[in-house]
Amino acid sequence: MKREIPLLIVFVAGCFMAIQFFVPHASSEYVYEFVMDWTIIIGVFAMALGIWSFVKVSLNKINRRQENWQYSIVAMAGLFGMIVFGSSIMKLFGATQVGLESYMFKHFFDYVIIPLHATTFSLLAFYIASAAFRAFKAHSLMATVLLVSALIIMLRFNPFLGPVGEYVGDGAAWILNYPNMAAKRAIGIGIGLGMVATALKVILGIERGYMGSD
Repeated sequence: MKREIPLLIVFVAGCFMAIQFFVPHASSEYVYEFVMDWTIIIGVFAMALGIWSFVKVSLNKINRRQENWQYSIVAMAGLFGMIVFGSSIMKLFGATQVGLESYMFKHFFDYVIIPLHATTFSLLAFYIASAAFRAFKAHSLMATVLLVSALIIMLRFNPFLGPVGEYVGDGAAWILNYPNMAAKRAIGIGIGLGMVATALKVILGIERGYMGSD
């Protein structure tokens, strides 16, 4: 029964969520909203589980003095600090603004988290440039087409091209609106078909990874 009951719940829930979209009735919409409320509740418990797992791993790393264990202390301090600053607990210390309006919460978010995000993406730019350099070598016809297209896209905002810049801009717009859009739609269709196939495998009990089995 430990396997049959979860499989039955997944089968019933999956079939209902697939069918209710085509049932224009108030009762179907009510049940759908009820299930969506449950997903929020499950998401909260999943977040709590993720925080507990993070704390447990960090404490084990600190106790064993593993490599770079000091960063675990900083990470945990940041986690619990943002929780405290963003909650109503600060009222106990005389704070008049709590939650998202808290001075400390906004200060850490604006001057710590946002610069860290910017730093992370700026570092990724170097990896992207390195990968692009290796991919854009004109060693075949398709690689040459990719190289020329990338150059046209990058040069479309160059102010030093003069009259040629208008033609480059028109070429870049054509590349973005036709070949690029067609490729994006094809990828989207492939992802959608893959999602449907995976959902059917889960509903029919073929894929049981969520139960802890391969």
